[in-house]
Amino acid sequence: MHGVQLKVISSVEDARALKPGLLHIVDRVLQVYTPTVLAISTLAFLGWALGPLAFGADPEFQRAVFAALTVLVMGYPCAVGISAPLSIVRGAGEAADKGVLMRTGEAFQALRKIDAVVFDKTGTLTEGRPAVRDIHNVDDHDDDTLLAVAAAVEAASEHPLGRAVVEAALERGLDFPEIADFQAESGRGVTAQIDGETVRVGSPAFLSAAGVALDALQERIDTAEQQGHTVIVVARGARLLGAIALGDALRADTADTIARLHDLGIRTAMLTGDNERTARHIAERAGIDDVYAGVLPDQKAERLRAMQRDARLAMVGDGINDAPALMQADIGIAMGSGTDIAIDAADIIILNGQLGAVITAWQISRWGYRKMLQNVGLAFLFNGIGIPLAATGLIYPVWAMVAMAASVTAIFVNSLWQRPTMFFDAVASVAD
Repeated sequence: MHGVQLKVISSVEDARALKPGLLHIVDRVLQVYTPTVLAISTLAFLGWALGPLAFGADPEFQRAVFAALTVLVMGYPCAVGISAPLSIVRGAGEAADKGVLMRTGEAFQALRKIDAVVFDKTGTLTEGRPAVRDIHNVDDHDDDTLLAVAAAVEAASEHPLGRAVVEAALERGLDFPEIADFQAESGRGVTAQIDGETVRVGSPAFLSAAGVALDALQERIDTAEQQGHTVIVVARGARLLGAIALGDALRADTADTIARLHDLGIRTAMLTGDNERTARHIAERAGIDDVYAGVLPDQKAERLRAMQRDARLAMVGDGINDAPALMQADIGIAMGSGTDIAIDAADIIILNGQLGAVITAWQISRWGYRKMLQNVGLAFLFNGIGIPLAATGLIYPVWAMVAMAASVTAIFVNSLWQRPTMFFDAVASVAD
């Protein structure tokens, strides 16, 4: 947890240097705007200083100086410069209060435009605390022996399912046999040597590919998967020992979050390495539209690329295997309880552990972009009216300073007025 906190602090520091697309547009405008103001100030001075000579009148040097200075004061880009960053700071503060860290300015602009949200399953839609639900043995093996063998091999694994098996064995006080030559195949299973014999623990497909016949347990495996359990199978050499069914409860707010996304017109999908039956059972309970099951970790980013041909995507995940997908998505959202690699890869981090924070982040993205447009519009409206008036030389520079201060104040007030979530609560109440 301490490492996550340090990374969050670092992310806040880094976010200052990151800009959404609108800020890049403002920067490009300012590259033209500043020389234009200087040119108008020079022309105003020359116009009032030398223009009267063309009509046989005396030069008006006082008005020329007033016009030049007033144009410079009116055209000072302070209001333009703070217009967009101020709305970002305001939105970031509100997001932090709601347990959401918006790491990049791009998140403020891009999240509001997403068409679909893709979720990882374990640790994202579910609580990430799988537990052993059932143990199925073959022949004369007892539960404790099967669990001890599986836990011995899984002890070196970092996968949540492996940790759940180890915890179940420790709770029973079982002794683990010694292992050697541990190897892991990401998203499939693990192998090790016990007493010189290869032991495999992993998905049914993993053991089938290794030549292990699953006929003796196939019916039980199918039943467990239809109930939404994830099944790992244990084999010693080519001999099937048994299977362990693990279950992981949905987060309390998963179904509600999915329903609210649908109300907003946003499609949902689940991307998981789990088997088809288990994935569809979880998706049905959560109300998710599309299911992509059996996707290996190195295939997740590729799958997202294919989906991005038709839609703008946000990806929500928490594990090491999700990091490439989080980076591939238009917006990556990581659970704060997830791995450091996933957090590093994400644009948005959910710190409060609530899946509903995805809705909060979307609301703040819409609110923040709306405020950016308003503030930039106010700034350029002020300058668009003020600079031509200043060029007339009829306005004292001191009044131009007052007007400039008023424009900055107006932008501050507009940015601070109405909290983002209050705005969307009001919109929702009107819609109801």
